[in-house]
Amino acid sequence: MNPVITPLLLLFAACLEVGGDAIVRLGLKHYAGASQLSLIALGGLVLLAYGVFVNIGPLDFGRLLGGYVVIFFVVAQLVNLLVFDVRPGPPILAGGALILAGGILVMFWKS
Repeated sequence: MNPVITPLLLLFAACLEVGGDAIVRLGLKHYAGASQLSLIALGGLVLLAYGVFVNIGPLDFGRLLGGYVVIFFVVAQLVNLLVFDVRPGPPILAGGALILAGGILVMFWKS
């Protein structure tokens, strides 16, 4: 598989997972009745699509998700800023640096 494809699949999967979570959150926090149930169901379908796309790549499961966590974290922080208007503070940035370092180790350390 082309080496560019796996990161793109992981980026798409992260967008689906974060997007699905955000849709469910909006439904739970801002809507009621049929609208709430519809958003929760839509979020569930988006999360199911995430589960498919995150597993299409050729890497073994542990390495795959080790790298995926980095991409997920970045996408989640962007959605938190752009959709929920919450800026990451020092603890999030410090934790993000650790997540990035861990992802690099998992993906590139050859044993």
